[in-house]
Amino acid sequence: MQLLYNDRVIMFDRTDFGKSNLSLPNGTCVRNDCTAHSAEYDVTTNTVRPLTVQSDIWCSSGSVAPNGNLIQTGGYDIGERRVRVFKPCTGCDWKEYENTLGVSRWYATDHILPDGRQIIIGGRGQFNYEFYPKTESSSNVYSLPFLVQTNDPNEENNLYPYVFLNVDGNLFIFANNRAILLDYVMNKVVKIYPQIPGGDPRSYPSTGSAVLLPLRNLTAPSIEAEVLVCGGAPKGSYVQAIKGTFVEALNTCGRIKINDPKPQWVVETMPQARVMSDMLLLPDGTVVIINGASFGTAGWELGQNPVLEPLVYRPDNAVGSRFEKQNPAPIPRMYHSTAVLLRDGRVLVGGSNPHDKYELADELFPTELRLEAFSPDYLDAKYSKLRPRIVDPKSQAKISYGKKLFIRFSLTGSIATNLVMVTIVAPSFNTHSFSMNQRLLVLAAETVKKVGTMTYQVQVTTPGSGNLAPSGYYLLYVVHQQIPSEGIWVQIL
Repeated sequence: MQLLYNDRVIMFDRTDFGKSNLSLPNGTCVRNDCTAHSAEYDVTTNTVRPLTVQSDIWCSSGSVAPNGNLIQTGGYDIGERRVRVFKPCTGCDWKEYENTLGVSRWYATDHILPDGRQIIIGGRGQFNYEFYPKTESSSNVYSLPFLVQTNDPNEENNLYPYVFLNVDGNLFIFANNRAILLDYVMNKVVKIYPQIPGGDPRSYPSTGSAVLLPLRNLTAPSIEAEVLVCGGAPKGSYVQAIKGTFVEALNTCGRIKINDPKPQWVVETMPQARVMSDMLLLPDGTVVIINGASFGTAGWELGQNPVLEPLVYRPDNAVGSRFEKQNPAPIPRMYHSTAVLLRDGRVLVGGSNPHDKYELADELFPTELRLEAFSPDYLDAKYSKLRPRIVDPKSQAKISYGKKLFIRFSLTGSIATNLVMVTIVAPSFNTHSFSMNQRLLVLAAETVKKVGTMTYQVQVTTPGSGNLAPSGYYLLYVVHQQIPSEGIWVQIL
């Protein structure tokens, strides 16, 4: 799933499961299949529009370009070297471009770059990376030995690597149980991080998840960046699960300050073991951990014991008091589940299909067609008087780097001027328990003043460069006493 700036979520599934329950319009068929394997979900109207894909997008990757188009890469069979582009406009559909990628990309990771290109890293049997769109200087495929080094025999455990753009413009790449910092321009590893304590794998199919924690103090000479990796499965769990033995997942997280001179992992313990969970940054600066199981791994029929209770992780709390259990969900979300942040602060959850076909009945975990929303506690009605409402600028505003930005908001209750901040969130491309391109920046309130009846203005400074916030569309929130407003869309140019 991917949320776009028109408040619609693009969803897709592999095309060779069989026929779906959503028909293509006007009798359209693709290779004798007249059903849709992609859809546009309108959050506002709760309606679905079928979309047409021409090739298999199973286990592919993607990111949103600076102009708001969804660029989707790779997949399976004839789709493995394709690029697909979706423009968010009324009635628009996918456009596909054959043989655009240098090699096949299946289980790869994409990330948008400061110059507007995206990098595509890894994939099954691919120990390299490439860029899109292609130019004469970037038409090649570049070797990445780190992906060879992290490839476990018979298990892999390094697919869908966790990739984050660091504040210095280099890429933090985590695969299996360790990480590097890559200067992708020079194709040079500039830092090697220690192995995560315990040494157990955290990447597909021993699938954990990861986030780059909120970036703060953006005008400081040195900006701290921290990565949090949670869950996964003990080494050997995948092979054991294939044989019918389901090993308990990992209940630990590793947190690391990636720009420290001698970075070290700090290990924390979750309230429960988790594999195949999703981790999403929320507009108040917390992290939700949602979906998944407590035994087994990713893969067909290889997960057991669904974890129904989401967790909220509060990164600013003391170690030992950061995790909070939430109300349980009614629907198990196993392999092939997804989650994305919506503009109103809810989390849209969908998917779950641990079978190699659509299995809608008579299964322990049937193919799941229902969508649901997780509402964090900041949406509770008791906080309504603390909740800001952005008055100006209007949604779809364009903003520049390193400029003063004035945001007007209304508030029905009393204001605490020292507890106001602004956050911007890059909506992510979510698949296989990883949200690609996800990042949240905290824009500190420089001044907060009253400008009318129950109306206030906060002044912030926009991010200084594309290393901090690559050009594109972001959700902007005003947060008051940890209660976020509904977001507005802004485009950083």
